[in-house]
Amino acid sequence: MTRGAAGPTLVLVIAVGVLVAAGVTLLLERSLTRILLGVILLGNGVNLLILLGGRSGAAPLVGTAPAAGMSDALPQAMVLTAVVITFGLTAFLLAVAYRSWYLSGDDEVQDDLEDRQIVRLADRNEVSTADLGGEGPDNDPEQVDPEPALRRLRRRGEDQ
Repeated sequence: MTRGAAGPTLVLVIAVGVLVAAGVTLLLERSLTRILLGVILLGNGVNLLILLGGRSGAAPLVGTAPAAGMSDALPQAMVLTAVVITFGLTAFLLAVAYRSWYLSGDDEVQDDLEDRQIVRLADRNEVSTADLGGEGPDNDPEQVDPEPALRRLRRRGEDQ
């Protein structure tokens, strides 16, 4: 990892920069698949950065080397924890992307129309109308679970 005790090599520092830059760029996209890849790249870049912060040396096992020649075990433990957290976040984002694709046939994050309406009403100093309910479970569009996108597309094709 290092040459002597001078510090991290330039290649590893550049690798951290590339991974973090690519991850942040992908996080700013609207596709959940790209956001997922951005989280993975950003997580790997940060893990490599944490490892570069530790002291390199022999394995941190008592009796294998003098204490001054052992590597620092704390960054290794932090990276191991970060890998588990990144894996959990990746699984969650993968489930969200699959659910989005299942419901709408696309994994792109759409603009929230209610947020736009709230901003417009705030600009005009108006109060939004409250959802008073009373529509019943079958008539309330907020409570109805839409059918999968492929079935809706097939049904539209049959109707025409």
